[in-house]
Amino acid sequence: MEDKNRLKDKYIDPFTDFGFKKLFGEECNKDLLLDFLNELLHKKEGKIVNITYLKSEQLGRSEEDRKAIFDLHCENEKGEKFIVEMQKTKQNFFKDRALYYSTFPIIEQAVSGDWNYELKAVYAVAILDFVFDEGKDDPDKHRYDVMLTDIETSKIFYEKLMFVYLEMPKFNKKVEDLETRFEKWMYVLKNLKRLDRLPDKLRERIFEKIFSVAEIAKLSKEEYQQYIASLNAYRDFKNSIDTARDEGKAEGKAEGKAERDSEIVKNAKEVLGLSVEQIQKLTGLTKEEIEKF
Repeated sequence: MEDKNRLKDKYIDPFTDFGFKKLFGEECNKDLLLDFLNELLHKKEGKIVNITYLKSEQLGRSEEDRKAIFDLHCENEKGEKFIVEMQKTKQNFFKDRALYYSTFPIIEQAVSGDWNYELKAVYAVAILDFVFDEGKDDPDKHRYDVMLTDIETSKIFYEKLMFVYLEMPKFNKKVEDLETRFEKWMYVLKNLKRLDRLPDKLRERIFEKIFSVAEIAKLSKEEYQQYIASLNAYRDFKNSIDTARDEGKAEGKAEGKAERDSEIVKNAKEVLGLSVEQIQKLTGLTKEEIEKF
């Protein structure tokens, strides 16, 4: 078991379950989540005065999802719903899943009896530790604000369901280049665990509190053990994903080589009329490998 003397990081990693919940999911730190949401949504939502935590279990995530997604479920003083999640890695049908889980806070608003179907708004905020495939060619776009719109006019058709996706790997601003409070939040979330002190550019009450809450040395023994377990789970999960990705690349290379060898051998036989022995000298393949094609 690692101890506080062996763990070199000064601050917790927000991309762990413990770190995410410590910063955003505790009642005593509710002002951090409130400030983050206000910076993220103020143009659409206006100022959120208060939030109340709801049970995330109501979102019905599977065991597989809980390994990859840490989430909070809350509502503001107007009864509008917010799902805030930290997504560690891409999953199959990620956008489908995000849409599916956004339906839970919609469905829970249903009431029995005579109901006119008037809904409170639902906001799904996803902090992503990966980049969308379709976004790889646009390195400067790290935020997506998604709503139902009319295709022809591009005007918003329905305002009560909104998805905000933040591609954290694309945010590469240095601390001296930060211009807005939102950018400061992005910088903190991405770089907190790598820092050894609060940068002067971030000397505001809310960021001072984040660094204070996130300081590993201030964790209780039980909290520290929980964090180490969460950190190890995060590393194991990332390693398993990276291993699977590397194995996939290696398998792809092997398949690609086999296809090239097949093409070369067929051309050598059919077009050039070379013998097996001549093809062996040309390609370095064995007789058995050549005869397979």
